[in-house]
Amino acid sequence: MKTEETYVPGLAGVIAAETSISLLDTEQEKIIIRGHDLIDLSKKYQYADVVHLLLEGQLPTPSERTRLSERLKENYDIPQGVFNVFQLLPEQTHPMDGQRTGISVLAGYEDNIDDRSIEANKKRAYQFLGKLPTITVNSYRMINREKPVYPRPDLDYSANFLYMITGEEPTKQEAEIFDRSLLLYSEHEMPNSTFTARVIASTQSDIYGALTGAVASLKGNLHGGANEAVMYMLREANSVGEFEELLYKKLQQKEKIMGFGHRVYMNKMDPRALVMKESLKQLCDQKGDHLLLEMCEAGEKLMEREKGLYPNLDYYAAPVYWLLGIPIPLYTPIFFSARTAGLCAHVMEQHENNRLFRPRVHYTGER
Repeated sequence: MKTEETYVPGLAGVIAAETSISLLDTEQEKIIIRGHDLIDLSKKYQYADVVHLLLEGQLPTPSERTRLSERLKENYDIPQGVFNVFQLLPEQTHPMDGQRTGISVLAGYEDNIDDRSIEANKKRAYQFLGKLPTITVNSYRMINREKPVYPRPDLDYSANFLYMITGEEPTKQEAEIFDRSLLLYSEHEMPNSTFTARVIASTQSDIYGALTGAVASLKGNLHGGANEAVMYMLREANSVGEFEELLYKKLQQKEKIMGFGHRVYMNKMDPRALVMKESLKQLCDQKGDHLLLEMCEAGEKLMEREKGLYPNLDYYAAPVYWLLGIPIPLYTPIFFSARTAGLCAHVMEQHENNRLFRPRVHYTGER
C-alpha cells in the first residue's frame, strides 16, 4: 500500500535529525545547549566554556578550562601556504569566499583526513577553532592588499581575535563583550548552514568539507548578513529622527527590515538581543556617545508598534561590533567563526550515528 507523500516547501518544520546538542524550545521560548539555557550561559561563562560544552558534552572544570585555553593558543598559527593562497585572491573576492578558501586549503595539511573517529574529529575541531581567527582576519586583510597580522599567544581566544581585527589590544571590557557575542552566536539548532554541514558529513565527507559547505550556506543573505545589513541601515541616518524616517520609508515600500523577527521569540525580544543591548549601552557609556543606542531603541519601538516585530541578536550585535572597531564586511565571517563550535559538534554527531541524507522530490514535469 502506497503511503501519501507530503511536500513541505523548504522542509519547514520537518524533523531532519535527532540531536543532543541544542534545541529551539518554542514552548519555553529558550535556546537550549546540551541542557543549559544559552542566556544563563552568557551571564556566567565564556565562549571557550561553551566550546567545551559543545564538543565534550559538559562545562569544563577549572583545570579543563585552562587546558582548553592553552590548546587553542597552541593552534593560533596557520601554515605559510595558506597566506600564499590569500595573496592570489582577486581584490573583488567576497570576505566569506576568502574565509571559505582558507578552510579548504587548511584541509590539505591534515595528516589523516580519512579518520572519522570521534577522537580525530575532536582534535581537528580544536585545531580548527584555534586557527580560524587567523584565517578569517588575514583572508580579509590580504584581499584588501593589507599586510597580514599575526596572532598573540599571550592573549586569550576572544581578546586575540579582536586584537587581530583592530590591530590594538582590547580593553578587558571590550574583550568580554566580544567574547559574549561569540557565545551567543555559537549554536542555534538546525539553520541552513548546520543542515548543510550535516548533509555533507552524512556522505562521510571530512569536517573541512562540511565546514566549507556551511560557509557557502551562510554567505547567502537569507541566512547570514543580517548584522551587516543592520549596520549599513544605521549608517544611512545621522539622528534618531532620520532613522525613524528611514524605517517608515522602508515599511511603506514593503522592504524587509533586517534584524527583526525570530522563529522562537515570536512575541518578545530575542533575549540574546537583550544581552547585546546591554553591551551596547556599556560601550556607549565608555565612549560618552549614546546616539547608536538611542537610534536602535527608537527603531525597536517603531517596529513593535507598526509590525509587532521584535529585535533579534543581529539588531544589537551590529552596533556593538561597530563600536568595537570591526569592519562591517567581517560581521558575517565572525558569525561563522563563532558558530563553528556548534557546527563541529553537529559534524561529529553525524559521523557517530550516520544516515545518508537522500530525500525525494515532488515531480511537476511531463511524464
